[in-house]
Amino acid sequence: MQTLLIALAAGVLYVVAYNTYGKWLAGKIFKLDAKATVPSVALNDNKDYVPTSKGIIFGHHFTSIAGTGPIVGPALAVIWGWVPALLWVLFGSILIGAVHDFGSLVVSMRNRGQTVGDIAGRILTKRTRLLFLSILFMALTIVLAIFGLVIANVFDLYPSSIFPCLVQIPIAVFIGASLHRKGVNILIPSIIALAIMYLSIIFAEWGIFHAVNYSLGGEPGVLNDGLSLFGWVLVLLIYSYVASVLPVWILLQPRDFINSLQLLSALALVVVGLAVAALVGGAPVSAGTGRVSLEIVAPAFRWAPEGAPWIFPFLFITIACGAVSGFHCLVSSGTSSKQIKSEMDAQFVGYGSMLTEGFLATLVILACVAGIGLGAASIDGGIFVGDAAYEARYASWSTAQGLGAKIGAFIEGSANFLRAMGLPASFAIALMSVFVASFAATTLDTACRLQRYVIQELASTFSPKSYEQEGEASQPGGWNPVAWLTGKHGATIFAILTAGFIAAIPLPGSPWGWDSAGKGGLILWPLFGATNQLLGGLAFLVITFWMWRRNLPVFFVAIPTVLMLLLPGIAMGIELFKPNGWLALQQWHLVFIGLATMALEIWMIAEALIAWPKAKGVLEPGLPSLPGTAVLEPQSEGGRSC
Repeated sequence: MQTLLIALAAGVLYVVAYNTYGKWLAGKIFKLDAKATVPSVALNDNKDYVPTSKGIIFGHHFTSIAGTGPIVGPALAVIWGWVPALLWVLFGSILIGAVHDFGSLVVSMRNRGQTVGDIAGRILTKRTRLLFLSILFMALTIVLAIFGLVIANVFDLYPSSIFPCLVQIPIAVFIGASLHRKGVNILIPSIIALAIMYLSIIFAEWGIFHAVNYSLGGEPGVLNDGLSLFGWVLVLLIYSYVASVLPVWILLQPRDFINSLQLLSALALVVVGLAVAALVGGAPVSAGTGRVSLEIVAPAFRWAPEGAPWIFPFLFITIACGAVSGFHCLVSSGTSSKQIKSEMDAQFVGYGSMLTEGFLATLVILACVAGIGLGAASIDGGIFVGDAAYEARYASWSTAQGLGAKIGAFIEGSANFLRAMGLPASFAIALMSVFVASFAATTLDTACRLQRYVIQELASTFSPKSYEQEGEASQPGGWNPVAWLTGKHGATIFAILTAGFIAAIPLPGSPWGWDSAGKGGLILWPLFGATNQLLGGLAFLVITFWMWRRNLPVFFVAIPTVLMLLLPGIAMGIELFKPNGWLALQQWHLVFIGLATMALEIWMIAEALIAWPKAKGVLEPGLPSLPGTAVLEPQSEGGRSC
């Protein structure tokens, strides 16, 4: 019953937080106004800026920010015990993560949908814009290089997930095109699409579905069988290019809405399965045996696991998505702010999505510390139950750190909840693997679109141009080698080429080849945790300055700002200079990028400290007025620029 009570208490806590703290932020701090003009209306181009209902944006936003982050991070962090992981997820998501996402969304919405990196140039100083965008570019390059590998690993371990993921794409395009022409409500077509996807999971082992799955994925657990890892990475990057240059209503919105229904329905099934397992036990592990009692098999606290880094600060770096993640500021300010059709929807999308992700991370923790105890496969084909199942996955840091081990711990644990309801093991495993792959895919193509915005903003800094006058389009002010990156196709091609190049690099000691390529993103992956959390701190810095300039209270964002700047800096410093760290091991690529990132962070903090005393009550320069509109001063309507 302990597991069930934790899940129920977490759900209640999130509902209360949304209706108290979330409403206070919306009404008293950000002063959301239903009558205010938003970027999606003022700049509607039917491509990136598209007024959209909050339900569809929630689907896009939630699936984009979640990805595999709230699965992989908590699934690894429980090696330090389930209590620290759970507390960080619960209170981090409510007091830090949701505030970060909500604030980034509002600040971008009040600045014509610009990214937080672009806004930093006016809110802080001009130099910080370039510093911020440079960090964003590096972080998103790692995301693009690694998330294709995540999906490829899922497809290799669980081939039955391939066709259900692929079939979403043509269905989403058909729904998006049909609804855009006819203006029909998206809910009914999406439910039909969801039913088709579930049917494709049920019949994954039948006929053509089996043939597609196993010809592309190969035999489960056999690497280099079927399409290679690098082959999948290339396919997924090409897909990301297409998805990120298409208007959002063709693929991004309908696909993410379908995914959100699938993900939320899967979460509901996990909760129901958890309740059944708590009340009557898990499914028998073999014929003739009784039901297995559900209990937490992980220790509450485990301060020094074998080979693991210190719990402080690495717990707060390991669990990012699910508690707070800097990547979320890119989604909030990169895509969602361009689609909000009413300011009143911002709380539901920004604050509500993060709380939903926090609840997902809570279920991941419970699946890895309790669900896995209902039965986990051993290498020799046997079944571990109880404490032995946890030890098999978390005996040491090297055991738990593998990508397959982390994903497998969640998939097996959550599938055990579904099996407790009487669902077949094959269906339960397939459903949860589709769950993971779908999350990763939505993050991948959203990250590609965000990287396109970042590259365009960086290129515009170095590409001379003249300003629009009398309604005439601006023209290049002269030839410049980076001018081609200001267009969406050039910027997107550059994004996937850089990510593809990094992914193609084999791991150290491995010769290059089609069979060894695809894992290059893992070379820079040790940097991602700290860099990602640093982004959160820098986004908080922008939010804090935006509020400080408007004489709004900043106490509730100042503390998270300091924490999110301090913790990743300490973590990166430890990784650089510890006895067996990057410097001692002469991992010069990590040393160079790590030191450069720390230098950029220190520079930005110094810029902020210099500007802080002079910023209180002094509004930043406003954006140029839109063609055909009167100039709207930034101090009116809380800094709205549309």
